[in-house]
Order: sequence, then C-alpha cells, then structure tokens
Amino acid sequence: MIGILLNDNGYEQDIRELLMAFFPGEGFAYEEAPDLSLCVVGRLSKDRKSFAIQVVFRGGEHCCFRSTIPAERRELDHFDEPLSVDYDNRPETKNKIKRRLYVILKAVTGKSLPWGSLTGIRPAKIALTLLEEGKTQEEIADYMKEMYFADDEKIRLCVETARRERQLLSRFFGCPEKHAEGYSLYVGIPFCPTTCLYCSFTSYPIEKWIGHLKEYRAALFHELDYAAEQAGRHPSSIYVGGGTPTSLPSDELRLLLEKLTHTFDCAGAAEFTVEAGRPDSITKEKLAVLRQYGVTRISINPQTMNQKTLDLIGRQHTAEDVQERFWLAREMGFDNINMDLIVGLPQEEREDVKRTLEAVKALGPDSLTVHSLAIKRAARLNTMREAYRDYKIVGTQEILDMTVRYAREMGMEPYYLYRQKNMAGNFENVGYALPDKECIYNILIMEEQQTIIGCGAGSTSKRVYPDGRIERCENVKDVSSFIERIDEMIERKRKLLEYSF
Repeated sequence: MIGILLNDNGYEQDIRELLMAFFPGEGFAYEEAPDLSLCVVGRLSKDRKSFAIQVVFRGGEHCCFRSTIPAERRELDHFDEPLSVDYDNRPETKNKIKRRLYVILKAVTGKSLPWGSLTGIRPAKIALTLLEEGKTQEEIADYMKEMYFADDEKIRLCVETARRERQLLSRFFGCPEKHAEGYSLYVGIPFCPTTCLYCSFTSYPIEKWIGHLKEYRAALFHELDYAAEQAGRHPSSIYVGGGTPTSLPSDELRLLLEKLTHTFDCAGAAEFTVEAGRPDSITKEKLAVLRQYGVTRISINPQTMNQKTLDLIGRQHTAEDVQERFWLAREMGFDNINMDLIVGLPQEEREDVKRTLEAVKALGPDSLTVHSLAIKRAARLNTMREAYRDYKIVGTQEILDMTVRYAREMGMEPYYLYRQKNMAGNFENVGYALPDKECIYNILIMEEQQTIIGCGAGSTSKRVYPDGRIERCENVKDVSSFIERIDEMIERKRKLLEYSF
C-alpha cells in the first residue's frame, strides 16, 4: 500500500497515475499508517507559489529523502527543494510536479519508464501538434526528452505515428485546417456472447437481454434520429462498436443497419466499420447482412490464438473458429479486416505471443491493433483479484518489439497510438495497417480532431470546436437506465450540439 499525503488535492490524480506506472497493482491510502511501504508527501505553500514533494519511507516516518538515496544514484542536486509553480496553470504545474516525482522515484527504485513521466493517453497528439507547428523530428525528440524523459524508441514510435496520422488526416479532410469540420458517428451495442476476464467496457451477456432488445432498439433509434436532425445525415465516418454488435441476432442486426442507412448517408461516409469482434458471434447470415448494407470494414478480434488462454479469459470459441470466420469473411468479399491482440494476458509468455503472431501472419489481416493489457477497475481480474492472484501477467518491451517486427513483416506501419491507465509495463496500444487500410475513426477519436456523436448505452459524445476547445457528454452505461432515460440522454446532446453545428 502506498500513501499519498497532500495538503491540496489539485494534482492528486497526476501523482497517483505516475505512482501506478512505477508500482502497478499497488493500492493507495490517503492518511499515514504503519503498514505503508512508501508515502509521497506534497505540500503547497500558503501563497500557492511553491510545491514541495518528498518520498517518505517506513509507514510515515519522516526521514529526509536525500539520506535514503546513495550519492551515485542522485540525478538532481536540487530535487529536495520546493518547486516554484503557478498553481492555476494546470499544464505547466502538472508537468513540473510529475517531472520532479519521476526523478525521485527513478532514484528510489533504480527503474526508468519507457514513456518517462508521461502518463497521458494520447502521446502522439503531442508530436502531431508540434509537427503542425513546423517542428522537425529532432526538435520534437529534444522536447519529449526534456519535458517527459521519454526514451528514444518511444519518441521514434510517437513521431512516426504522428506523421502517418497527419498524412491521413490531410488526405481525408483536404487540408489539416479542416479537421474540426463535420462529425463522425459512433453507435454502441452493449452486448457480447460472454464477458471476458479483462473486460471493463459497457458489455452485457446477450442472452440476459434477448427479451429486451426491442426496447433498446427503440431508444437507440430515437437517439439516432436526433443526431441526424441536429448534425445532419452526412457523417464523415461511422463506427458501430460495443460490446460486440454481431452478438445481435441477424434480424436485429439487419434492423440496425437498415436504420443507419435510411437515417444517414452511409454510402457517402469515408468508412463504415462494424466490430464483429467475437468469432462466436459471426455467422454467414450476419456477414451477408453487413455486406448488403455497405459495411466497408470489420474487426475480428481473437486477442490470442492460444486455446488455453481463450478458455481462461472466458471466450467461448476456439482458435480454429477465428481462422474459419476470417476466411469466411474473405470469401464473402471483405477486403478490410482488422484483428486485435492483447499482450500480457494471464499466463502468456513470449512463446505464446509468438504463436499468436505466426497464426495471424498466416491469415494476413489488413490491420492489426496490439494492446498492452490494462486491468481496469471494473474488470473481473480486478474485482475478483483474490481468485486470480496466482495468474502470471507478463508484458515486456521484448514482446512488444516482437509484435512490431511481425506487423512490419506483414507490410503494416503504425498509424495510431494510445495508452491506458493500469497498463502492464507502462506501455501502449498501437494500430498498424497496410496502405489505405487505416481506420480514420480511430485517429479522429484518439487525436480529438473532429466532433464525435456517440449514440447508445455507455457512449460518449465529444464536441471539437474550431478553436480547439473540446466539450463532452456521456450516456449512462446501464442498459435499463439508458432505455428509461433516453430523453435525458438526448437533452445532454442538445446542450452540447445545439449552437452553430
């Protein structure tokens, strides 16, 4: 257990996120106790112009930090001096506090993090912004080293991804200055065949809701009508996710796609994605429905091709099912198929991941998204931690490097990048794609380059203004609440979208 003792909580979340990166899986306490392994003590001065941060050991015993670190491991002579801060300037103060804490923790643990003090989920957005300001690759690298202590490999990945994003966005919009125009549509289908061990998304077993799909459909369609009325029927891109949309019975899937194509100009969208993530949800009939209504991109997501792991994480299909559904989709004409993999699944080691990559390479998908396992608060791996305490979770830079090598051998390059809290090894998620097979929606949602209207339980709408300002509103996650409160969900959108869309 790690203590966080602050006299002002303005930057508590930033401190906690960095501690989570150094000490994954640790819990946090906010008062002194004898069983604490380590405390971070932060004191804001009365005039709010300086912030002192110190690491304290042995259950709150206030020993001087300097005396606990061997001289050869000290990196700054002034690390125990208070920071001069403008406490109301959030970006600058946040970075100062995290940089100081990073140097202290690095000295204490003898460990560095690949992304340094950077805990944000959109590192490529930093590089993309600097590129649009005319900065060179060398200038961006210098900035990210100085500001965040990021290592060379992560900086190269970040800049390469940002360059690819910039090219794609310029091609998509005509010029970078048009990024904020228009909108993209997200449609959430919060149902799956089963809930995976690591999952924290808005997802409920389809069998428990099969008798209430009509009510969910009615509420969702009402919300879609409002979105078209308010924002127009010409979204730039359409993404149907979840959950697993193809967990819907084929007749319900048909009604959904029929509604979308009648309400919106789906044929005019740059891309129309439907996640068919779980192979046990895919049938020939459902794939035919997707083809009939002009879906241009699907995602078939095994996460792993090792049967023992599939069984462990609660996916009720085989590795052979993945292959069969993939080839079925190819035979039916789908020429843009993504596959998702997770590195760091319980009990998987390097050779297990290599077997998965070999199997995926043999299939030859058009894009590949590699996730580092992030154990979210709502996932069973966390809520039932005691039951799974003996499960080994291995995520290493060597394994991630192997995924990069395989993606490039398949002719793919990185095109979007994001990170999550509680991510094993403080790593990242990377999307790789063949030329012209990238998912524009993924870039738009991650780099916040365009307004996203989210419809359905658990979805988020994000308004991007021409001046770069961003505002959000969320739908409730619970399906029953979404159905009962649909008019409230629409009112939330009205407040977000009504002015000069």
